[in-house]
Amino acid sequence: MKTIGVLTSGGDAPGMNAAIRAVVRTGCENGMKVFGINRGYNGLMENDMYEMNLRSVSDIINRGGTILYSARSERFKTEEGMQAAIRVCRERGIDGLVVIGGDGSFRGARDLSLHGVPCVAIPGTIDNDIGCCDKTIGYDTAMNTVVEMVDRIRDTTESHDRCAVVEVMGRGAGYLVLNAGIACGATSILLPEIPFDFERDVIERMKRTQRSNKVHFVVMVSEAIGGVAEMAKRIQKETGVESRATVLGHVQRGGRPTAADRILASNMGFHAVQLLMQGIGNRVVAVQQEKILDFDIYEALKMTKTIDLGLYDMAMQISI
Repeated sequence: MKTIGVLTSGGDAPGMNAAIRAVVRTGCENGMKVFGINRGYNGLMENDMYEMNLRSVSDIINRGGTILYSARSERFKTEEGMQAAIRVCRERGIDGLVVIGGDGSFRGARDLSLHGVPCVAIPGTIDNDIGCCDKTIGYDTAMNTVVEMVDRIRDTTESHDRCAVVEVMGRGAGYLVLNAGIACGATSILLPEIPFDFERDVIERMKRTQRSNKVHFVVMVSEAIGGVAEMAKRIQKETGVESRATVLGHVQRGGRPTAADRILASNMGFHAVQLLMQGIGNRVVAVQQEKILDFDIYEALKMTKTIDLGLYDMAMQISI
């Protein structure tokens, strides 16, 4: 391939810029022309792109967000939108694409591959909900951000003998709330994959720890469950502990990526271009057991992974 494009799609994740940097520099160093496509599939359909070079990606490895911006596109899901994207690829001479995003972005890459535009997808999402991949770009940074924010909240709960009920991102996946909850020593962790009884798993746990002279608490809740304001009111009423609800929100998506995310993104971006150089598309780059692999995109979309129940059980035993 002589010309490739790179885009970011869906929710942004820290480390996307490191992946863009790796794609651009690997392509340029191997004699390719590389187009940066603005605002995901919207930019592809609207021909909103520019040619990038080695210096286009200087000093971005440490930046959060994405210099190519991101968007979700309903139009791209239509046949008219798909044909517009294909037409732009032909006009620009784009032989293949690197798509950085979540599972929705992967479906777009799969559809483009079906229409003759080879695509390699890179998993970038703080939710860590890509079945074929142990850790997605942005997950480590988001987890560390949650830990930092909850540590700050914990300071004031300790000062005032309060309970903090904290909502953590993750859509329908509980990886972020579970692992951050363990790292923060949360008394209770509520996530969508594990059924819970609020009276048993929150109220009774708090009362039990009160009997051992604990007077401040942190309860962490997945956004898929939500309702933290109501939970805080119920906790205060049933335990007598003054309680406050906090929704961390989009602070979890921003900030400088950790070293782990920068290295992972760089490795994945490099591998994606290596595949396109061999004329290979319709793949998803992933990491399993610390090794970079790639899978057929159809297989990757069918793959699932589950919460480690042993990890959850451990958390419930040591955070009492």
